[in-house]
Amino acid sequence: MSKGTVDKLTNAINEDLFQFVEYNEEDAKRGGYSNYSYWRSTWQVFIKNKTAVFLLILMSVLLAFTLIQPYLPNQKSPTEIHINPETKLPLKNNPPNSEFWFGTNSIGQDLWSRIWSGSRTSLLIGIIVGLWEAVIGITIGAMWGYIRWLDRPMTEIYNVINNIPKTIILVLMTYIMKPSLYTMIIAMGLTSWIDMARFVRNLTVIIRDREYNLASKCLGTPTRRIIARNLLPYLVSVIMLTVALSIPQTIGYEVFLTYIGLGLPVSIPSLGNLINEGRLLIMNASQRYQLIFPSIVISIITISFYMMGNVFSDAADPKNHV
Repeated sequence: MSKGTVDKLTNAINEDLFQFVEYNEEDAKRGGYSNYSYWRSTWQVFIKNKTAVFLLILMSVLLAFTLIQPYLPNQKSPTEIHINPETKLPLKNNPPNSEFWFGTNSIGQDLWSRIWSGSRTSLLIGIIVGLWEAVIGITIGAMWGYIRWLDRPMTEIYNVINNIPKTIILVLMTYIMKPSLYTMIIAMGLTSWIDMARFVRNLTVIIRDREYNLASKCLGTPTRRIIARNLLPYLVSVIMLTVALSIPQTIGYEVFLTYIGLGLPVSIPSLGNLINEGRLLIMNASQRYQLIFPSIVISIITISFYMMGNVFSDAADPKNHV
């Protein structure tokens, strides 16, 4: 076979196997494109945990029900005292029945309405204090850790506040101010942010001197942008866990203050008030429902936030993303 024939066969094979493509600038740019999304990946990892998804649905239903419960038909007022039409006496300590699903308390109020009204109050306190802790704690903690000259004064402030037991501050605030919903929120908000700030500060100190942060600083990037774009994304997982745990912790403080007589007034239903009333009847078997029902609700809230916070913390860690 001649050389020319071999060349023709080679060219024919090359034309069948290979095809020249024209250069396209847009396609070249798209070659380095990735459709990775941090929050989408976080959500995909989160929903793989069936227990966390179930608790998320349960808490969503519970929160929605606490909001719409007063507007449902045949709902009673949580503060109304129901009177027996025959005896003209309060229907006190009435066990659960078709009219009073959770029974009545010691003065004849509907426990069903009081539990959902108390859940609204306690969740409102927990969510507001949790958001306050997140916003103030993260802001101060990030500045405390990144801006070096703030480290000394902020450390001294932290030492002063941290060395005073939180319980004493809560008790003093409730003594100084009139017991109310706002007093409870202010008292807890005064000290709730300090632990978050210290936590964020420690994590910020660890990563503030990494190469990309030093490069951003040398290029003249504003401090607020470095904190928002370079530092905080690395702290999302631990921050979300801390915030999720602060909500049931705040409800626990509300229950404790009510237990020692410094919580919300009896006229404002809350889970703390309900548990405090129910514990007095724990030895009476026929009236234990007054402690069991609010305890079940607060247990569901506490366990749900704790487990969802842990699962979301793991899901928010980029190391667990695919």
